[in-house]
Amino acid sequence: MAADAAEEIRGTARGTAPVPLSVLDLVTVGAGRTATEALRTGVDIARLAENRGFHRYWVAEHHSMPGVASSSPAVILAHLAAHTDRIRLGSGGVMLPNHAPLVIAEQFGTLEAMAPGRVDLGLGRAPGTDGATAAALRRTDRLNEGADDFPQQLAELIRFLDDDFPDGHPYGRIHAVPGPVQGTSPGGVQSTHRPPVWLLGSSGFSARLAGTLGLPFAFAHHFSAQNTVPALDLYRDSFRPSAVLDAPYALIGVSALATDDAREARRQVLAAALNMVRLRTGRPGLVPTPEEAEAYEFSPMEEEFTRSWNANVIHGTADEVRSGLDDLQKRTGADELMITANAHGGDVRLRSYELIADAYGLPAA
Repeated sequence: MAADAAEEIRGTARGTAPVPLSVLDLVTVGAGRTATEALRTGVDIARLAENRGFHRYWVAEHHSMPGVASSSPAVILAHLAAHTDRIRLGSGGVMLPNHAPLVIAEQFGTLEAMAPGRVDLGLGRAPGTDGATAAALRRTDRLNEGADDFPQQLAELIRFLDDDFPDGHPYGRIHAVPGPVQGTSPGGVQSTHRPPVWLLGSSGFSARLAGTLGLPFAFAHHFSAQNTVPALDLYRDSFRPSAVLDAPYALIGVSALATDDAREARRQVLAAALNMVRLRTGRPGLVPTPEEAEAYEFSPMEEEFTRSWNANVIHGTADEVRSGLDDLQKRTGADELMITANAHGGDVRLRSYELIADAYGLPAA
């Protein structure tokens, strides 16, 4: 994998974009809409992203949230692989403590066999849900233990992906299939290539670990904006060249929504903020309509949260969003911008990516 890893990781900026642009999809479900519709929108967005030169399309693992239909990234990615041809597909991310490393290696080995050379494995340390749901997923209430064991779990997963446990290791005779073992077995013709591993984070822990291991790093600016620059600085300062990368490579997740007029962007962003208010106060639900959000009576505390949240959402016309993205990239030095568009309707989200592509003059296939 080493020879091609950096080429797969580093994208190419297209049009007038300062860096490669990518898509993070939460597969959001709006009030009055179904998960089926949300997943169909995901296919539409992935196809648009592929045709307009976005570098990659990732989905994120979340659980027990009615408004987010991405609880099973591997299943969604398999579906997307069948409907696309070139764009990189990946997890942003799979929450490693929720799963046995062998299971993840098998799932992403299968995806690699379906879409050779275009699968990314992004890994997170958080549960992607509340504590009770995390306990149900992990079959334990000792949740900190899973997070604390993350470096060991990561090392085990990479060993399964590379099929290179040392002699005498308890797992030395266990193989993740599909995987490299099929290419090294007598008569094997399958490629030994495996998906590149990314570390995801919203604080300094994964930034430092990614740097120490020489792995690419993805930071969740879209919900932890105050930590973005410190985390990226820590990643770059900690970076040690590896067989994967000879220099740091960091992308940031960015919440951005472009609409044909600025007022509609404000309405959609308000609805997304109300959805976050409900989630943060233990009332998760479907993404409300703009009309519901406009009629909602926000408490003073909720109003303050909404102002703070929306301050980090780049929204408005296509030109306004392009300017905001350019400024953010200059301020952070991010090597790639991964855009997530949060809105009630799938048509609004799809239109946003189209407008952003047009604003940067991304080529149409």
